[in-house]
Amino acid sequence: MKRRDFVKKAGGALALAALTGGTGLIFYNRDTSKYQNPIAKIKNFEVPPNLSFPGVTICRDEDHIKALNRSLDTIGGIRRFIKPGERVTIKPNIGWDRTPQQAANTNPTLVAEMVRLCLTAGATEVVVTDITCNEARRTFIRSGIREAAEKAGAKVILPSDEDYILADLGGDILTTWPVMKYFIDTDRLINMPIVKQHSLSTCTIGMKNLYGIIGGNRSRLHQRIDQSIVDLAAYARPTLTVVDATRVLLRNGPQGGSLADVAIENSVICATDQVAADSRAVEFLGVAGWQVGHITLAEKFGLGKTDYNAVGYREITA
Repeated sequence: MKRRDFVKKAGGALALAALTGGTGLIFYNRDTSKYQNPIAKIKNFEVPPNLSFPGVTICRDEDHIKALNRSLDTIGGIRRFIKPGERVTIKPNIGWDRTPQQAANTNPTLVAEMVRLCLTAGATEVVVTDITCNEARRTFIRSGIREAAEKAGAKVILPSDEDYILADLGGDILTTWPVMKYFIDTDRLINMPIVKQHSLSTCTIGMKNLYGIIGGNRSRLHQRIDQSIVDLAAYARPTLTVVDATRVLLRNGPQGGSLADVAIENSVICATDQVAADSRAVEFLGVAGWQVGHITLAEKFGLGKTDYNAVGYREITA
């Protein structure tokens, strides 16, 4: 299933020489006057290391709000990550026209709770957005995320052509590319993936979820999917990774469809190390982190540790 291809004809369009064997890729932004040159790499959103806290925590609880809060408190609490006056962008997986029970998108209850926590910590604005695979409006509604996030106080953004700016991602494959501006013009970035099997990359969890920050013809990146995932992980280093493992899609990912493919795990992972987060989370799929190409490659690029115990790991049970 291809993600949306933001290809438009219009005056002022920018022709990108994409990383696709010379194929031209058109990126259109109606207000391109201040983006004549690609903007530089975005700032690192990570928080400073603190050895007082583990790098990865996981809590299992049938009460998913409690699971999130206990996991988050164990890694330092929301005020470690969000300061008063900051703007926050939350990046769930809102890729597919599926219900929460089908486990193709992030649990809307978790997204809403994270919005509430950020606002409680003093955030001036919390944006929730993603670039969908299926039609955006229907996907945001059917996933349950739009309603839940708005009720919690978030500004929910459905992607449009005006939301993209040209960015220098500085990657091996991903160099100049259109990025949704809410992932650049913010103070904090919280990545909220769900654990799913993926036919090409073995899994889609935190690092793969970052595909949803870029426009363009993303299907072409699948030719070297491990490197493209690592390029994105190096570019947009989140403040916090919160992994939804309340319902896990074991087969037929990333969009699923059958409830028979879903395992109920009632778990939430919080991590400051996005590589370690994925390495722990992929175990829900019966796979070790060292067996997944993009996870081991990310460690080689210095983005984190495949051995999550090496960054401090703690399990909390109800």
